[in-house]
Amino acid sequence: MFEVAELGHKIKKRDYDAREPELRTDLLLVQEALKEAKFPVLILVSGVDGAGKGDVINQLNAWFDPRWLRAYAFGPMSDEERERPEYWRFWRALPPKGQIGLYVGSWYSRPIADRVNKVINDAELERDLTRINAFEETLVDDGALIIKFWLHLSESAQRQRMKELEENPATRWRVTALDKKHLKQYKKFRAVAEHTLRNTSTGDAPWIIVEATDKRYRNLTVGQHILERISARLQNQAEGRPPQPHLKPIAAPEVGEQVSVLGNLDMNSALSKDKYKKQLPKYQGKLGELARQARERGVSSIVVLEGWDAAGKGGLIRRIIPALDARSYQIIPIAAPTDEERAHHYLWRFWRHIPRGGNVTIYDRSWYGRVLVERVEGYARQEEWMRAYAEINQFEEMLTEHGIVLLKFWLHITQDEQLRRFQEREKTPFKHYKITEEDYRNREKWDAYEIAVNDMVERTSTEYAPWHLIEANDKNYARVKALRIFSERLGQVLATEK
Repeated sequence: MFEVAELGHKIKKRDYDAREPELRTDLLLVQEALKEAKFPVLILVSGVDGAGKGDVINQLNAWFDPRWLRAYAFGPMSDEERERPEYWRFWRALPPKGQIGLYVGSWYSRPIADRVNKVINDAELERDLTRINAFEETLVDDGALIIKFWLHLSESAQRQRMKELEENPATRWRVTALDKKHLKQYKKFRAVAEHTLRNTSTGDAPWIIVEATDKRYRNLTVGQHILERISARLQNQAEGRPPQPHLKPIAAPEVGEQVSVLGNLDMNSALSKDKYKKQLPKYQGKLGELARQARERGVSSIVVLEGWDAAGKGGLIRRIIPALDARSYQIIPIAAPTDEERAHHYLWRFWRHIPRGGNVTIYDRSWYGRVLVERVEGYARQEEWMRAYAEINQFEEMLTEHGIVLLKFWLHITQDEQLRRFQEREKTPFKHYKITEEDYRNREKWDAYEIAVNDMVERTSTEYAPWHLIEANDKNYARVKALRIFSERLGQVLATEK
């Protein structure tokens, strides 16, 4: 992979001085055009120690307008980051549409270093690379332009670069004991890097190998390639979106078939007031005790609440929170995305609220809006909501692998019960705000939503994050059942953590 790079490309200073001003002007012009574009740009600068990754980032910061560009350097994880899934810090650092993110150190750094240092084996490296490819595919499918550079130095060139840095008092600090250790591991590092690049260089996010012995050649090559890639994407966008492949819709059930998994629920399930008064405090108390243990041991929980309008999500939340320490939970109500949220991938706003170790996040509606309301109402294109099933499963797998207790509840009521609750809200002054014309309009699409719920459950109820379907015609029954499931699941996880 690196054979051509060993030739050692060089550029004379007078040639660099002649070409650099024009390149800088062109980059500023393309950045100005990018501000109105509907895609973000991610530029990854990776490579061997001493190849000048930081210098390249500094040069790009000098060439571009820094107001529309942000650089990120991912070093060792902080305590805050370690308490969340690894990709939390990467999702938070994604640029919005129309802007550029520069990354020195990225989602590649830890897997490569861990394999070189034998922290992980080959199979675990393959798992990490598969996850990287899925992550980048998720971003590219949403429109992101990913440009990946690998700055290469031969072993002798790396040794010479470190010697030069050490001999200069102004740059001596840049050579650390870890850098010297890495130099001794050069051959191992190169083998792992070659394998990584080979397995993550895709058609939509290819690696560009840049020979970095000559600094001027390195900088001009990186700058020119960025200019060409962004210009080409802007041109494609100006010419119109390329036609999407034909996707066969998920078929509606034939007449006589069961419409959805919801049809299996016993909607007559109920709990008497006397039993409710006994069981509600019982399970709140049990949940409270387990939540305190979880907080002490750093086990966090995420509760996802989905269901029909007026199904009782708010009432369930009000029965959960008395069991929790007010300092350890947050409730995230999900409405239409803000302008800032629309400028990012739809999962971005959910990654932002992942709880720290020992805390609880309750989502009142969630990322499943992509395959429910956005699907039914046409806010998402067919290819967008169809690929969301896999994106959501990958997201939830990362949460549960990190040890987060993920509970997904669908609160189900019948159409007749929903209408009764709507009418009750209209008669109750302090509930007027809960009912709108849109609620009644959504009833007209009940069948379409039921099909969407069926597909959602079938495609995203996994072993690590199953759906819990709650019969909610009787609010007392629904609340106690959800609290019981939450406490039982949390107890199971804490028992395995011992």
